[in-house]
Amino acid sequence: MSGLHAELTSTEPEAGAGQPGTGPGTDTGGAATARARAMAARLTAAGWPLRRTFGVGVVIVTVFAIAAIVLGGVALANLASARDRVVNKIDPAAFRTSQLEIAYLNQETGVRGYALSARPTFLIPYTQGLAQEQGEVSALRRLLTGMPAAQADLTQVTIRAGTWRARYAKPTIRQVRASGKPVTGATVNQGKADFDRLRAALTGLQTDLASERRQAVSGLNNSATALNAICIGIGLALLIILIVLAFSLEISVIRPLSRLAADARQVADGDFAHHVDPGGPQEVRTVGMDVNRMRERILAELSAARVAHARLEVAHASLEARTEDLQRSNAELEQFAYVASHDLQEPLRKVASFCQLLQRRYAGRLDEKADQYIEHAVDGAKRMQQLINDLLAFSRVGRTAQRREQVSCAILLAQAWANLGPAVRASHATIEVDGHLPEVLGETSLLTAVFQNLLSNALKFAGAEAPRISVSARRDGEFWLFSFTDNGIGIPAEYAERIFVIFQRLHDKAAYPGTGIGLAMCRKIIEYHGGRIWLDTTVTSGARFCFTLPVRPGDAEADG
Repeated sequence: MSGLHAELTSTEPEAGAGQPGTGPGTDTGGAATARARAMAARLTAAGWPLRRTFGVGVVIVTVFAIAAIVLGGVALANLASARDRVVNKIDPAAFRTSQLEIAYLNQETGVRGYALSARPTFLIPYTQGLAQEQGEVSALRRLLTGMPAAQADLTQVTIRAGTWRARYAKPTIRQVRASGKPVTGATVNQGKADFDRLRAALTGLQTDLASERRQAVSGLNNSATALNAICIGIGLALLIILIVLAFSLEISVIRPLSRLAADARQVADGDFAHHVDPGGPQEVRTVGMDVNRMRERILAELSAARVAHARLEVAHASLEARTEDLQRSNAELEQFAYVASHDLQEPLRKVASFCQLLQRRYAGRLDEKADQYIEHAVDGAKRMQQLINDLLAFSRVGRTAQRREQVSCAILLAQAWANLGPAVRASHATIEVDGHLPEVLGETSLLTAVFQNLLSNALKFAGAEAPRISVSARRDGEFWLFSFTDNGIGIPAEYAERIFVIFQRLHDKAAYPGTGIGLAMCRKIIEYHGGRIWLDTTVTSGARFCFTLPVRPGDAEADG
């Protein structure tokens, strides 16, 4: 930025170097120098450039993403832990407890049947219950890790089971085996009391497991609620960030670029007194300051030209020198428009790429309003880029002259029609050539652009019927007079001149796309080839554009 300020300071005296020592030119040069210095000072103290702004935005999004990942990961881990506790520990423990109860019931049933019948086959459930008990107790000890109350209940169950077997089951089995007769009486009653205490211990274990499950399910629900809240918070925060980014891009980049483009068009249209006050990022302000500097130089040159014109009778040679200076300044302005258009491309490409990245990554994941904001930002960047490209193409006409050659207008028309092939097929358009199209001297690419622009307008501004285009040419003295007639919506006569002004549109861009530079380009190309172009206001149905091109020297002599 300091280098730019130094450049301005070093070049300011040049604006008045060719000025007279006295008169209006000197005052204008001094005012321009003062304004340039003031603007350079404001630019030096201005805000962040686009690169830093986008860097801060990327850092904010990155920090938010990391925080969202961490919070989401913690919530998911808690949810997984709570789910694992319910699914893989408590529920299997409850199932094993019920199986353990079945094992004890089998043992009790087997011993009681053996005691009443003295048949050894009745001991099979008892034997199987013992084996099942060992497996279930072993599995429960692993599953009840971290549940001290349930572990204590399991220990109590095993103790009471051992007591039941020691005081009733084993003595009863030994007594029946020794006597071979059934056993009844007090021993059976004692066994029943011991087994009831065992079942009470099992009920306590099941009650503790049910309590543990309720707590675990409550924790699982809390973890799920926390995860949902975090996801909703992340979504809302992301929506807010995207909305802020979209508004920031609109306010800090798109609007300053649009204002700068409007100021540049106003200056380019001849309002050199219009002051360009750039705003927005440093890059945009730099270009705006260069435009303003060039405008002030042109003002200085115009003032000098007026002084030279006032002294015409005294110093004709001085007037010619001033005229040459003015022409040189105009050439510099045209060159500057080319350079400025290229300089605007870099920040604009960044804006468009970041907006399109947001659109591709988050389209459909946010609400409809956020998608509209992003779409508006992307559309604004694309339209601004198209405006710059069209302005650049407009500035090239006549600036890089090529050798003119003999070209057939029939071939030019066929090439232009082929270039518009998709639009022609979509609109079912037809074209009619009335008579023979001549050969002229000109630049093929430029004249093709004229034909293509006129055909494109006829296709774009079509009416209810399919477009029908009629092209004709006839000799008019030293010129060929061409006409392009269509059956479209037509153009009111009061706009006959306005339509040839750059960036002037008669319709909203939503209804008819385009930048409003096509007819201005046609006028510049035709005038560059020595002809003129106009709208035939006598046509009331559709539209008719007419233009002239000089007859080739050989054709003119043959006609004479």
